[in-house]
Amino acid sequence: MNKAAAAIPLVLWTAAWAQDPRAIVEESQRRGRANSQRYEGVLEVIGANAKVTRKSWQSFRLGSFGESKAIIRFTAPADVKGMALLVINHPDRSSDQWMWTPAIGRDRRIALQDRSTRFFGTDFSFEDLEERDVNQYDYRLTGEEAIDGAPCWRIEARPRHGKVSQYTLSRVWIRKADYVAAQYENLVKDQVARRLHQTDIRNVQGIWTAQTLEMTDLRRNSRTILRIEKLAYNVPMQDDDFTVQALRREQ
Repeated sequence: MNKAAAAIPLVLWTAAWAQDPRAIVEESQRRGRANSQRYEGVLEVIGANAKVTRKSWQSFRLGSFGESKAIIRFTAPADVKGMALLVINHPDRSSDQWMWTPAIGRDRRIALQDRSTRFFGTDFSFEDLEERDVNQYDYRLTGEEAIDGAPCWRIEARPRHGKVSQYTLSRVWIRKADYVAAQYENLVKDQVARRLHQTDIRNVQGIWTAQTLEMTDLRRNSRTILRIEKLAYNVPMQDDDFTVQALRREQ
């Protein structure tokens, strides 16, 4: 058999793989995998009346998709400084979340029924801060579409039975060039409730990463722009840094 003939099955297999929505999502997660991540976030919350509120937080994450742990801690303004959220992600169920409020010296667990509420006045809900483990969804490729001029696969992700979610369905646009998600849409029934648009995609330590995220709440007509600064991957961290006790520590 000549080389051209031998290559045909490989070409066909590669083309089929590229059209498998689950494989596309898995590859996107694989390319974004790191032992840890740290960044500083600057947020602008823009209300329906165009009033702008500015906030800042620090984010720390340890572990891989589906089994990672993360802490988000506000650093400004004064009325939210020190408030923090601990998220423990699981591959087979919804995350565990705890919130720390230093003004009252109390932590509380975020109940599943409260995950749809806004996270500290931003347009991200508590659920939006979970990771989307690939095994908790069923996928369907619905076409191809360019986002910001970049060709993307458009994929639907529907929560599997047992996955508790406020959203009936999510759509994700994954860039063909680098497998970075350019946009998400989260639907409640048949209406888009939130849209996350990701831009300013750069190569950081070999990982292509969006550094500007704009979350729009279409029901409230408000949006939050998150700009990621001082991003670093594979920073030394320990499991002990991601506990309820660690959440209470002043930074």
